Amino acid sequence: MEKLPQNCRVEDALNILVGKWKPIILLHLLHHGTKRFNELRREMPRITQKVLTSQLRELEEEDIIERVVYPEVPPRVEYSITEYGRSLEPILDAMHEWGKKHTLYKQRKQ
Repeated sequence: MEKLPQNCRVEDALNILVGKWKPIILLHLLHHGTKRFNELRREMPRITQKVLTSQLRELEEEDIIERVVYPEVPPRVEYSITEYGRSLEPILDAMHEWGKKHTLYKQRKQ
C-alpha cells in the first residue's frame, strides 16, 4: 500500500504517544516491569502527580497500559504495559536511537 499523505496514520499514533512523559512512562514499564504509582514518581522526579495521573489515564484508555487496583487498605494500585502496548517497543527504541544521533549532530554543529 502506498503511503500517501492524505492516508497517513502518523497523526493517530501521535495522538496516543504525545506528551512529554508518555514515552518515558512506557520505557519504565517496558524495561522495569510493573510499577506502583509512587515508584513511577520517584523514577521521574520532575513529573507532577497531576500530570502523571493524567498521562497514565490516557495510556490506560488506549489499552497501552493496565491499571490493577488491589482491595487492600490502603489500596494498592499497579501499572503494567499490555501486550498491545509492547508493540510500541520498536518505535520507542527507534526514537531513542534518533534522539542520540540528533544530540551528537547538534553537538558537532556547535
